[in-house]
Parts: sequence; structure tokens; C-alpha cells
Amino acid sequence: MEHLARLIEKLIVSRINGRRVLRYALFMFLSLLAQTMVLNRIRILGVCPMVLPAVAVAVGMFEGASWGAFFSLIMGIFADMAFIENTVLFAVLFPALAFVSGFVSQFFINRRFFAFMGVALAALLVTGFVQLLHTAVSDVFSLSMISTALLQTLWSLPFAVLAYLPPARWIE
Repeated sequence: MEHLARLIEKLIVSRINGRRVLRYALFMFLSLLAQTMVLNRIRILGVCPMVLPAVAVAVGMFEGASWGAFFSLIMGIFADMAFIENTVLFAVLFPALAFVSGFVSQFFINRRFFAFMGVALAALLVTGFVQLLHTAVSDVFSLSMISTALLQTLWSLPFAVLAYLPPARWIE
């Protein structure tokens, strides 16, 4: 067990430097604070924007599938603690979004702004509909939930631009 811990530590130190880890940790922490303290107060028709899926996509695109999933897992755990109605929804969803966006950006698309916005749109749609399904399973399904998920996606897109800017500038 000790050998495995040393191997993981050696892999982490050799693959990513401390400054980059601190940058992404601070970026995701500030995004989580903005989501819970500011964006939850800005509502249109009862729907608040959700920036965290776009943050997971940005980290996945610029750090790769595995590191993006790792950082997004940590952000998802804290997001689940911040949103008390969720149990492990974001801890499962955000790493999956980051992994898929990192994989897609590595093999199929570039890391430019419009490609990011396309992937962020898909991630926001997936997040909205996963939240819809989560609510429908625990409560009652209504057709108005679909319009709520679509409105949340559209309302979140302008804030996704802010999720793109820091990681795009950090790439060397």
C-alpha cells in the first residue's frame, strides 16, 4: 500500500506542477463560490444560471481527460455539499463531463472558443436534463420541467464565456 502511495505521488509530481494545481484549485473554488453566493441570486423566471458544468468542460479541455476529471470530481463533491438537494449528482456528473470534453478536445475538436462553447452548450443541456431526471425520479414529472431545463441552459451560456477565459490564458 505504501508503495502504491509513493508511485501515485511520484506520478503526480512528474505530470503536473504545483502552480498549475493551485491555479485550477483556486479557479474551481472561486467558481463554486460565485455559483453558490452570486449566481443563485440572479434568476429569470425562477431559473438561476449554472456555471459549474462549463468550468468542468474548460478544465477537461485544457488539462486533458484524466486531470480534468480529477479536478471536476473534487469540485463536484463540494458542489454536492453546497446544494443540499443533491446527494452525489454533481460528483458523478462533473467528472464525466470533464472526461468527455477532454477526450473530444484531444482527438476531434480544437481548443478554441467556439468549440468550447459548443461543448459547454452540450454539457449544460446534459446537466439540465440530468437535474430534470433527478427531480422526476424523486418527485413528479411535469412537462414544464423541460422548459425549465432549456431556460437554465440558455441562461447559463453567457456565464460559460467566463469559464473559458482563465484556462485559455494559462496554456503555455
